[in-house]
Amino acid sequence: MSHSRPFLHNALWPGLVGKTPGSDQPPISLERMIELTTAANVRGQKFDGVDVFLFHPHLDPFGDDAHLQSIADQFAAANLKVGSLVAPVWPGTVGDSAMGDAAAREKFVLAVKQACRIAKFFEEAGLRDYGVIRIDSATSPEAWSADPVANTRRIAETFREAGKVAAAHGQRLAAEGEICWGGMHSWKNMVDLLEQVDMPETVGFQADLAHTYLYLLGYNAPEHALIKDGDAEPKFWEAYGQLTDALRPWTIDLHIAQNDGTVHGTGSHDKTGRHCPADDPKGKLDIVRCAGYWLKDAPARGIQHLCWDGCMFPNALMEQANTWNTILDAMIRVRDAHGWE
Repeated sequence: MSHSRPFLHNALWPGLVGKTPGSDQPPISLERMIELTTAANVRGQKFDGVDVFLFHPHLDPFGDDAHLQSIADQFAAANLKVGSLVAPVWPGTVGDSAMGDAAAREKFVLAVKQACRIAKFFEEAGLRDYGVIRIDSATSPEAWSADPVANTRRIAETFREAGKVAAAHGQRLAAEGEICWGGMHSWKNMVDLLEQVDMPETVGFQADLAHTYLYLLGYNAPEHALIKDGDAEPKFWEAYGQLTDALRPWTIDLHIAQNDGTVHGTGSHDKTGRHCPADDPKGKLDIVRCAGYWLKDAPARGIQHLCWDGCMFPNALMEQANTWNTILDAMIRVRDAHGWE
């Protein structure tokens, strides 16, 4: 059965994250990412929109209205809505560690403030009707582990300050659970952090099928593993139910993705979930079934779109039209199985 909701988006940050100018994996321009997105077509269905990383070279987070309008015009010309936005919270962008000193934490909140401003601009331009602003702790599990209790408390305080800014701008923040971010590197740590933030109307969770699979395996937090590689399928689904029952009530944004059970990353994204092509024969996930666990009662949590995250796909793979058609087909199958009107 086909459904009209949720809307289907493509992420644009795979053209930036893990890419290095002058290397064999240089950044892919905003214009080219838009072209690749709009070219995808499966039985007449195209991507409805895009989710955007608010940083160079795709966008200047301090850009003036003329700069933002030039980008809005590109999305409008491509008939793409704008959904969730990734705030530039990391050191070296606008922000800094959420558990750092006062100056670092002030930068983190500034990054969220700038993201809220841009979100408002896209809304007033008629391009954005839904979506969240994505954040993380912008610090490593190793740094966090020096004092887990105090550091989680400090991250929660920073998230609350950022949440106040977001609420004042009519926005919601979603913390994406990745094993590379301290205080968010396991499902139990993630729940603990969200409970300490205690702003369920404003600060929630962004689930990514690839990253949350590694939550099950306990990478970076073996004590919180729910399965081990090679466990029988019934054990996997029992564990998946436990994982999603704990995090789904907080989940306000969802990334569809595939994972082959290994870790991959570069720079600050070291040792995080490997995003695979939707039809990768090594993929561990039944994408449609897994997505259904997260999408139970999704409209009640404000979810109106899904986004495919192809983070750290090689450029050659991203330049193949079939890559995006296969991805779009997988997302359509998710919507057919679990969507709504």
